[in-house]
Amino acid sequence: MRIGDLSGRTGVSVRLLRYYEEQQLLKPERRPSGYREYREQDAQTVQHIRTLLAAGLGTQTIAELLPCMVDTGQGLAPACPDMLPDLYREHDRMGRAIADLEAARATLERIIAATPPDEVRSDGCVEVEAAPAE
Repeated sequence: MRIGDLSGRTGVSVRLLRYYEEQQLLKPERRPSGYREYREQDAQTVQHIRTLLAAGLGTQTIAELLPCMVDTGQGLAPACPDMLPDLYREHDRMGRAIADLEAARATLERIIAATPPDEVRSDGCVEVEAAPAE
């Protein structure tokens, strides 16, 4: 199937499919004319890529993990036991990123809470008094 057909079947733009190819996530055959020729299983591969991206993995990590992933019918699962340390590493990285974002949000909430409510104008801006001239 051609790239436009794969795009239509997966809902992924042609531009993004080309990016996946650049990242070695998809490996279509090339016709003598230069056109890409995708296999039926490439549509499923695109869905697996989308699942792994939604799980927060980067394309470089996906390129390493994708060959050892299987669809169990309940979702993707690692077929190679040596993949688990990589998955745990990514899980831990995400946990740290979430903690950092929660800390940043808490700081922002403290800044917002420190604004005296009677100094907020109707347009949402804070009324600031000018310093007296000397």
